[in-house]
Amino acid sequence: WFMRQAGRYLPEFKEIRKLNPNFINLCLNEELSSEITIQPLKRFNLSAAIIFSDILMVPYGLNQKVNFIKNFGPQLGEINSENLLNTRQEEFIKKLQPIYNCIKKVKSNTLIENKNLIGFVGAPWTLLVYMVNKKSPKKNKIDKSFFNNKDLINNILKSLEKFLIIHIENQINSGANVIQIFDSWAGLLDEKDFPKYVYKPTLNIVNFVRSKNIPVIC
Repeated sequence: WFMRQAGRYLPEFKEIRKLNPNFINLCLNEELSSEITIQPLKRFNLSAAIIFSDILMVPYGLNQKVNFIKNFGPQLGEINSENLLNTRQEEFIKKLQPIYNCIKKVKSNTLIENKNLIGFVGAPWTLLVYMVNKKSPKKNKIDKSFFNNKDLINNILKSLEKFLIIHIENQINSGANVIQIFDSWAGLLDEKDFPKYVYKPTLNIVNFVRSKNIPVIC
């Protein structure tokens, strides 16, 4: 729970959040995001810190509009398959550079000495759900029409695998020494669909992290 929420239960976090209602901008504020990451370690002798960020920063980096609305949750804009496939690596990294700067700042903090710093991503399936559904699924279900546009789904999965690896590599290069993968919506799938949407795309990412000699948590 400490790791999952990254200190979001703390009064000192709530003070920062009250003054910074735009959640995306807060994730991209390297000064504040690094401060929030360290806040739990100022109170507790935890063995690790987890970066303050969000799994939806990857769709944001891929030029899909992302907003967080109070009492509603995330709301994403329309997705353009052509724009998605044409996103350049340099453009993606530039948009998410404040996250990597945050990791570097945290890594230089004396409180993190001899402790792990956990970076994270959303799994391809979970990000696909958000990008196509444009919000959290209601009542833990997705509409039957979700899979209608197979070309769009395949293009998103292809792009996600590429850019999740880029995002992970930049986190590792900045100082993250554990990577966590969240597949929050795996429960929406029938078991027969697990290999295509969960196991295969996630395993490719896990194998990449392992190739860097970095522990990975799913």
